[in-house]
Amino acid sequence: MSPAKIISIKLNQDEKRADVYLEPEEVSLAIGKGGLNIKLASQLTGYEIDVYRETEVEDDEDVSIDEFSDEIESWVLDALKAIGCDTAKSVLELTREDLIKRTDLEEETIDDIIRIFKAEFE
Repeated sequence: MSPAKIISIKLNQDEKRADVYLEPEEVSLAIGKGGLNIKLASQLTGYEIDVYRETEVEDDEDVSIDEFSDEIESWVLDALKAIGCDTAKSVLELTREDLIKRTDLEEETIDDIIRIFKAEFE
């Protein structure tokens, strides 16, 4: 998963699983293009690897939507930016219906975006 800098790893040796925690800007590096890095790391170690952002987001802090490029396709992020939403909270401030109407994205895509962004602040 190099060159990403890993903060911590939790291993479950019985289930052959690894939870890897990284800074948000390192997640894309760890996963690699098309998930290649993470797949290779899984094959080499024999562990199923899950990658997590290690963030300490305060209630008044916000997160750039670019930090979600590992979970949300770039064209979807571009559609959100086109309506003036460049942070997670700016997206969550709009209603689901407003997001669908203004971005012309599918309902399922909007639901995924909302779920991902809400999880960031839980």
